[in-house]
Amino acid sequence: MITKLQNPFLAAAFGLLLSCGLGAYLCWKAAVPVMAATMARHAKHEEEKKVQSWDFWTIEIENLSNELKEEKAALQKRSSLLDQRAAQLESEGKALNQIRSDIERLRKEIRDRLMPVNADEAKNLRTLAQTYTNLTPKAAVAILREMDDVSVVKILSLMKPDVVAHLFEEMSHTSGPDGTLARRAALLSDKIRLIKAASTKPESAG
Repeated sequence: MITKLQNPFLAAAFGLLLSCGLGAYLCWKAAVPVMAATMARHAKHEEEKKVQSWDFWTIEIENLSNELKEEKAALQKRSSLLDQRAAQLESEGKALNQIRSDIERLRKEIRDRLMPVNADEAKNLRTLAQTYTNLTPKAAVAILREMDDVSVVKILSLMKPDVVAHLFEEMSHTSGPDGTLARRAALLSDKIRLIKAASTKPESAG
């Protein structure tokens, strides 16, 4: 072996081979940390990409969630306003029905108080009105006090105002079950004001 190494060519080849091997070893030894650092940086970069990607989706999801919450709140507000409006309309409807009911009641009361005089009845009433006009106030009141208010009002409505005034004056001095007939005279006067004449207003008896 020593003899072979003494050969200059073999020695040179061996030295070259040893130098190459040593160089390769040193290069590999030096490359390992570099490769490790490169792989670490790559792994870190991949991890950062994952984190960034997750952060991106987290922000998107959070934004979407906030939008949904805002939309839900807006819908709840609209629903609340609609409920309030429905309650208000229901209350207004009840009030309107009450008003209609009151109007119908008042109309009925007015119809009950009004005493229409048709054309056929007016002829007979004018005759009675003329007859009572020709009587003395005392005699006319004595007859009228025995009649119902509807008939009395219809007859008085066909008399002249001055004649009716004399009759009311006589009634105020005439005794009745509850005192004088003054109260009845006042009621008759109010009903005369409300009487509903026929389509053709009859002439007053003279």
